[in-house]
Amino acid sequence: MDALEVANLGKRARAELGRVPEYGVVAVKAVPAVLLGCLLNVLDGVSYGMIIFPATGVFADLGPMGVSMFFVSAVIAQLVYTFGGSGFAGANGSMMIEVVPFFHVLAMSIANQIGEDDPRAIIATTLVAYALSSILTGLTFFFLGALKLGVVVGFFPRHILVGLTVSMRIPDDDFNLSWDTFQLMFLDRHNLLLWTLPLALAILLRVITHKYTISSSFRLVNFIFIPVVFYVVVFAAGLDLEGLRKTGWIFDMGAAAHSLDFGLVRYSALWSTLPTQFALLFFNILHPPLNVPALAVSLNIDVDTNQELVAHGYSNLLSGIFGSVYVFLDSVSQLGPLSDAIFYRVGGDNRIAGFLLAVATATLLVIGTGPIAFIPVLVVGALIYVLGIDLVKEAVWDNRHRVTWSEYITIVSIMVCMTVWDFVIGVLFGIIVCCFFFVVQNSQLRSIRAMYTGDLAVSAVRRPSLQRAYIREVSKQTTILRLQGFLFFGTIAYVEETIRNLLEGPYWLHQPIQFLVLDLSLVAGVDMSSAEAFVRIQRLLAAKRVTLVFCGFTIDSPIGKALRSVEVLGTHGVELFLTFNDAMEWTENAYLRAWFRSQKIETSATFLMVPGRQDADIEYSHLVGSFVRSPRRSHLRDAGDRTIATEIFPETGPDVESEPINTLTKAFSSYGNVDPTLFGPIGQYLQRISIPAGHVLWKQGDPSTGLYIIESGVLRAMYEFESPTQRFEESMVAGTLAGEMSALSDSPRNATVIAEQPCILWKFSNEDIQRLQMEEPELARVFIQLVLKAAKLDYDILLSAIASRQ
Repeated sequence: MDALEVANLGKRARAELGRVPEYGVVAVKAVPAVLLGCLLNVLDGVSYGMIIFPATGVFADLGPMGVSMFFVSAVIAQLVYTFGGSGFAGANGSMMIEVVPFFHVLAMSIANQIGEDDPRAIIATTLVAYALSSILTGLTFFFLGALKLGVVVGFFPRHILVGLTVSMRIPDDDFNLSWDTFQLMFLDRHNLLLWTLPLALAILLRVITHKYTISSSFRLVNFIFIPVVFYVVVFAAGLDLEGLRKTGWIFDMGAAAHSLDFGLVRYSALWSTLPTQFALLFFNILHPPLNVPALAVSLNIDVDTNQELVAHGYSNLLSGIFGSVYVFLDSVSQLGPLSDAIFYRVGGDNRIAGFLLAVATATLLVIGTGPIAFIPVLVVGALIYVLGIDLVKEAVWDNRHRVTWSEYITIVSIMVCMTVWDFVIGVLFGIIVCCFFFVVQNSQLRSIRAMYTGDLAVSAVRRPSLQRAYIREVSKQTTILRLQGFLFFGTIAYVEETIRNLLEGPYWLHQPIQFLVLDLSLVAGVDMSSAEAFVRIQRLLAAKRVTLVFCGFTIDSPIGKALRSVEVLGTHGVELFLTFNDAMEWTENAYLRAWFRSQKIETSATFLMVPGRQDADIEYSHLVGSFVRSPRRSHLRDAGDRTIATEIFPETGPDVESEPINTLTKAFSSYGNVDPTLFGPIGQYLQRISIPAGHVLWKQGDPSTGLYIIESGVLRAMYEFESPTQRFEESMVAGTLAGEMSALSDSPRNATVIAEQPCILWKFSNEDIQRLQMEEPELARVFIQLVLKAAKLDYDILLSAIASRQ
């Protein structure tokens, strides 16, 4: 080690020593928060821990053990969160009271399996079952966080969780709805006082905090004040503590401690608890994705939910290994909402405070549960009543205008189900009810976003004006259905019914269909029943000789796999395209080829080339055939005769060469008269060039060198936007222009253009355009005017095609 390294080590050591006083100041400032955290842990530990086990049978004297288990899990969670597990610097760990009913189900199930003649085996098996629930929860949280699935869990319907947490039914063999129970509760003055006094305190506290909008700290002071008043009355009246303990006014902590003996564990009884274990696991994983964001909003802190899930995984796994219960980030205390926020605001906003709280809680654990013997039972009773009142108010009253009627029915039905039958059954019932209402509600949503004909949504292919007029006319035989949402048996019925109506009755007589385009780009998924419905739809269309065209997904996507599994894709008369524009381009090409073949014109001719998929083996017999016998064919013939029939062999003057006049006539005939005499001199300003397929004519951003008129072949323009997902392509066929706007405005190219097929082009360079304006001003004026008219229509169609993708 050289002198420089020694000097650097010395500097770091002096810097750390300099921070020691700072740590001390932070620790002193954290003392109020630590004291508050200890008090919260004591009150929560007593109210939660005393009811971890059922209050009857072999579990009657296990309240102190439950309190110790609460402190063990709290200390473990506190240490995990403090040493970097949580993004909250002063995070508190605590048991969740909502899981108590599950614990009681586990305990009573084990007791019934083993029999009360072997209490030690019952207790040992129950402790292992509790620990197993923590381990399963920890492993699940860890993998959810590690796989970044925290947000997914957060999508679980919250109204089911509300219904579950509000119904805190504790199964107890000694409690049932009978006359004896009524007499015990209402006609026995002593018992009546035992349960009504804490209930009255809870109601009084709830009314005061609601009416006067008192902060949560008032609850804390209240529960400190109750024991003081209780003992003032006791000592003033000269009452005996042992007598009060025997009559149920203070806790009896005289039971002997139990240690876990794995030799006593009955694994058959443990195995029988697995359904309840998984129900508890399902319930446990729902809370952190809801509680963590709530605490983050309250403290105005950004945290990673997946990191918090990993921290929950470690804390619960360690808690289970040490034989304790489920623990989580304590964002809501029974003393009031957001107890962690209170801890932060009194100096607990750092990890030193969290560590000191863990040490203090561990000290309470070492001291033991002896001091609990002097805590009045009515304090714990009032705490639990406050919890019940808050949960019922939140679920039943606060949500009456906050949720839909179906969600409200779900909440109430879960409460009734849990009260009448069982807690686990209530969980399953809630899931079933939620699924039922999901199907009902989504069945009422229209899965068809829009329906129109092809003349309202032409492709982005630049075509000669007469071809475009023909396509607009015959594309009325193309019907487009844009679907949305998730397609399942509840929504696909409407789609199938709509398509049946298109093929039957008045609609078919008035508007026969040649192509049915189904755009699934907004469809989230397809279930098996919907996939099978598409089989029925395809058969209906095939009977009418209608081609089914899918678009908006790939064959390897989940939708593609679902349709491929029922053998819809690949069937004769079914086509698939990635985008809606590709699908419309293909249907338009089919109409053009059909008319060309009906006229005995070879579609392989260079001046009749079409873009996109060529489909050399596609059958056009149902489009060509005898035009007279079919309304669809007659429509194609009449539209073709009025439009593209006049452009195939245009007439030219005797003294004018056929090119480039033929190409100019094809490009501009719809926008004005291409006078051969006026346009005769234009040939000397144009340069005829040939380019092979794949040749890059220019790239986006290149300076403009002129415009091009396409005599034959196909060009493809690719538009790149700021977002890579917004890439768009446009084809240009013979008889159209390319690069006209950038040439006339002398601006950079706005797209990359390549030759999709071998092309013959007429280039009009910027220099030649200027020369034409000087030498032939009238010809230049007419030519530029025709170019601008064509460009306006082309760009209107391009913008419409881009907008249709949204």
